[in-house]
Amino acid sequence: MRKNTTLFSAIAFLGLLIGACNPSATDETVSGGESKTDIADIKIAYIVTDSVINNFEYFKERSAEIAEKGNKYQSELTNRAKGFEQEVASFQSTGGNMTRNQAQAKQEELMKKEENLMTYRQNIMAELSADETTLYNEVYDKIQVYLNDYAAANDLEMILSYTRGGGVWYAKKNFDVTDDVISGINEDYKNKGNSSSEEKVEAPAEEK
Repeated sequence: MRKNTTLFSAIAFLGLLIGACNPSATDETVSGGESKTDIADIKIAYIVTDSVINNFEYFKERSAEIAEKGNKYQSELTNRAKGFEQEVASFQSTGGNMTRNQAQAKQEELMKKEENLMTYRQNIMAELSADETTLYNEVYDKIQVYLNDYAAANDLEMILSYTRGGGVWYAKKNFDVTDDVISGINEDYKNKGNSSSEEKVEAPAEEK
C-alpha cells in the first residue's frame, strides 16, 4: 500500500491555486510629480494594466466566486483525505485479524479509493485553473471593448499598457489615464448590469 502523502501536498497546492484566484490590487506608478494634462491635449495615453484589472468590479466579483468555490472544494477534499487516512490506519491495526483473501481485497479497495481521491483532486485543480483562465480572457475582452470606445471618445490614437517588466519603461504621469478608465469601465459595467457575474459553475466530476 503506497502512502498518500502526495494527496496532502496537493491540498496545500490547491490552497495556493485558490489564493491565486483572489489577488490584491497593485498600486504601481510609472513616474510621479508631473501636473495633470487635459485629456484633450494628448493623443497617446497609457493604463497601469494590473490596476485596471484588479479594480474592475466584474473581475473582483468573479474572483470572489471562484475563490469561494475553491475553498468549498478544498474543504471537501480535506475531509475525504482525512477519512481515507483513518480507514488506512484502521486497516493497519486490524488487518492481522483478516484472512489473506480478506486483507488482499481490503488493500485493493483502499488503493482504488486513493486513486479516486487523486482523480477528484486533479479535477478540482483543472476546473479552478480553467475558471481563472476564462475569467482573465473575459476581463481582457471587456477592457479592450471599453478602451476602443474610450479612445474614440477622447480622440486618442494609442493607449499603451504598462506592466512591470513590460515594453514600456517610462512614460510621463500626464499620460496616465488609469483612474479615469477604472472609473469609466466600472460605471459602464454597473449601467449594463452584472448578470454575467451570476453564472453557476458545475461541480467537478465525482469519483466512480
